[in-house]
Amino acid sequence: MSTTEVSPVRGAAASGTGPAPARRTPRTFEQANRRLKWTMLAPALLFVGLMIIFPLVYTINLSLTDAFGAVNAGKAHIGLRNFTDALGDTRRFWPAAQRTVIFTAGAVILETVLGLALAMLMRKPFRGMRWVRTVLIIPLLTTPVAIGILWLLILDPTNGIANHLLAGIGLPRQEFLGSVSQSLPTLMLIDVWQWTPMMTLLLLAGLTTLPEEPEEAARVDGANGWQRFRHVVLPMLGPTLATALVLRAVDALKTFDILYATKGAGGGSDFEVETLNVYAYGLTFDYQEYGLAAAVLVLFTLFIIGVVVLLRRRGGRKTA
Repeated sequence: MSTTEVSPVRGAAASGTGPAPARRTPRTFEQANRRLKWTMLAPALLFVGLMIIFPLVYTINLSLTDAFGAVNAGKAHIGLRNFTDALGDTRRFWPAAQRTVIFTAGAVILETVLGLALAMLMRKPFRGMRWVRTVLIIPLLTTPVAIGILWLLILDPTNGIANHLLAGIGLPRQEFLGSVSQSLPTLMLIDVWQWTPMMTLLLLAGLTTLPEEPEEAARVDGANGWQRFRHVVLPMLGPTLATALVLRAVDALKTFDILYATKGAGGGSDFEVETLNVYAYGLTFDYQEYGLAAAVLVLFTLFIIGVVVLLRRRGGRKTA
C-alpha cells in the first residue's frame, strides 16, 4: 500500500488548522509592458526634470539677492526688492512689457489669419503642390540671425531693394528699421514672413484630418463657401487651431535673436524694440545686474504661463 505525501500547507488548509495561502494575481502583459515603459523612460524624465528644475530654482534664488558684477561674488538676500524695483520701473520694464504684448499679438494674429488662408487654399491637391510646400518651409530652415542680416540689407534706407521697388511704383522711401516708429511694425512683418509657413503646415495637417461628410451635408443644404467655413470647418478645426495658437504665441513671446540681430543691444537707440527678453539680456550682460535680471525673467516666466493658461481656457471653451 502506497502512501501519498501531503504538503504541510495543503494539509493544514484541508484540515482547517491553519490559514489558506494568499493567491497571487498573475501579472498581465499590459501591466508588465506599462512597468517596462516607465522603467525605460525614467532616466530621460529624470534628466529633463533636473535640466528644468535646477535653472528655475537657481534663477528664483538669484532673484532674491543683490547679485551684481559677478554671479559668484558675495551677495546678500534682499527678499522681494528686485521684484518691486522691476514692477516700479515705468521707464524700461513696463514699456518693454507693452512692446512684448504688441509684438506677440500682432505677429500671431497675422500669422494665424494668413496661415489659415494658405492652408485652405492648399487643402485640395493641385499640380505642383510639393514644390509649394518646399518653398514654404524655406524660411523655417533659415537661422533668425541670418534672416535679420538679410532683411537689414533688403530694408536698408539708402541701398536696400525695398526702397528701390517703392520708388519704382511712385511711393516715398521708408526708413523701416532705421526709424524709431517703424522698427517694431517692420520686425513684426519679418516675423510673419518667417513663421506663417509653420502655422500653414500645422493648420493644413489639421484640415486633412477633418471628415468631409459634414461639409458635404452643408453644401447640399445650400450653404455657401463662407458659411461652410465659418459654421462647419472652423468649429471642427478648433482644437488644432488652439494648439497652434499656444505654440506660436509662446514662441513669439520668447523672440530675441532677430530683435538683437537687427537693432542691437537695448533694442535700438531709443529702446524702440526692447522686449522683456532684450531687457533681461541687457541687465545681465550690459549692466551685470544679475539679481534684477533674474527677477525680470521670473516675472516674464509667470507672464508666459498666464498667457498659456488663458489661451488654453479660451480654446477649450470654444471647442466645448
